[in-house]
Amino acid sequence: MTTTTDSDVYYDPYDIGIDADPYPVFRRLREEAPLYHNDTHDFYALSRFEDVQRGLVDADTYISSRGAILELIKADMEMPPGTLIFEDPPVHTVHRGLLSRVFTPKKMNALEPQIRELCARSLDPLVGSGGFDFVRDLGAQMPMRVIGMLLGIPEEDQEAVRDRVDADLRTEPGKPMQAEIPTGEAFGDYIDWRAQHPSDDLMTELLNAEFEDETGATRRLTREEILMYVNVVAGAGNETTSRLIGWTGKVLGDHPDQRRELVKDRSLIPNAIEELLRFEPPAPHVARYVARDVEHYGQAVPAGNVMIFLVGAANRDDRRFPDGDRFDIHRNVGQSMTFGYGVHFCLGAALARLEGRIALDEVLQRFPEWDVDLANARLAPTSTVRGWEALPVTLP
Repeated sequence: MTTTTDSDVYYDPYDIGIDADPYPVFRRLREEAPLYHNDTHDFYALSRFEDVQRGLVDADTYISSRGAILELIKADMEMPPGTLIFEDPPVHTVHRGLLSRVFTPKKMNALEPQIRELCARSLDPLVGSGGFDFVRDLGAQMPMRVIGMLLGIPEEDQEAVRDRVDADLRTEPGKPMQAEIPTGEAFGDYIDWRAQHPSDDLMTELLNAEFEDETGATRRLTREEILMYVNVVAGAGNETTSRLIGWTGKVLGDHPDQRRELVKDRSLIPNAIEELLRFEPPAPHVARYVARDVEHYGQAVPAGNVMIFLVGAANRDDRRFPDGDRFDIHRNVGQSMTFGYGVHFCLGAALARLEGRIALDEVLQRFPEWDVDLANARLAPTSTVRGWEALPVTLP
């Protein structure tokens, strides 16, 4: 048996058949095996909203410093300093505080005119065409430009940076990703240049930031720490927002009546983005190392194991979201688990929401109707995020 119950439900994050539509399996896990164990890859999983929420906030039992991806935790690697998403307090608290100065909702919202301009640059040439690709023509373009602008990466280099980040997350279908952490050295030349030529960007801010570290010493970030910071921000900012834009095209293509409501009433767009984030989270699961013995549903999970919190399952739990498998732009979403919870709540949440809202608004302004060309759509092969590598649509 591969579960902690008598159920025969099977979940495998590397199974491309399951990944194509994981929600029937997620529903069975919630109902039949709320604590699940997979013998093949040796991990436990929690799928109900309350369990995922409680687990993500329990930073003493479920730690991040061994990684947040199954493959990395299993590899028992030492995480480089500055890998913010793979840190625990007090180090995480210090490092997060530095970035949180930049990613405030106020500062992010001030970017709206520039983000709209970037959307227009991508979408205007497509007006009058017979169709376009939500990923290639928008999702792979606008987020890359925004993060490049924030970091201070020259525009002519931004596509190469995005492609490197994408390649780091790609896997062979049905196989784990390579258990290694990019050093961030690809950004070394930019950081060295910025050290001599300061500007109004995140790299300059990181280079100049003074802070009190976890030992009580006042210092600046090391070059290695800055490289990792930039690497994490570039990866998170490109990949997940691109997936959100792809899912926007797919889900609203599948629900044309709700899309037409948005065309008529743009004030519904912010809530529609929240519902899209709940319905199809770009990162459907997050892993943690179990630092101490814990029990769920009468079953012991010994220290030293890996727990996967199934965000995609929690977000559709009928106990929290009635009729959770139904997409509804009028739903009172409240708190979903898409951006995490607790000390690792996504720093870029305000920016991702803003980009999603603007992208949808700009698309609807130009293309109120579209049909998804499913025959030529492709899901991206990755075990960490879930979304479309290609999502072509046809226009009337």
